[in-house]
Amino acid sequence: MKTRIQARTHRIGNGIALTALAGALALLAPAAHGEESPRVIELTAKRFEFAPNRITLKKGEPVVLRLKSKDVVHGLYLKPLGIDTEISPDKTTDVPVTPQVTGQFTAICHHFCGSGHGNMHLTVVVE
Repeated sequence: MKTRIQARTHRIGNGIALTALAGALALLAPAAHGEESPRVIELTAKRFEFAPNRITLKKGEPVVLRLKSKDVVHGLYLKPLGIDTEISPDKTTDVPVTPQVTGQFTAICHHFCGSGHGNMHLTVVVE
């Protein structure tokens, strides 16, 4: 037969173990529910091109466009996806996007970057 002290110590020990188990499950919960970080697509702008110059996205899938410039300030404008941002050479710009429409779209550099600026396009396909 357990004494009161032994019974109380046993309950406390079980409580600590349950608390630790609950904490571990809480840490694993996001992975268990399928939550993931959005896919990151790296794009580099330089006179007078985007690299890559074509990307494919999935309707409803959140992604992050990670934008960098190799030379001067560029822009990225794509109205159907709600993108309108500047790309500075001294920093990385992350643009979260969750496409809601399918199709093929042409994004443009909307910050004048020189004589070939008008030919600077990015094709975005949303499936």
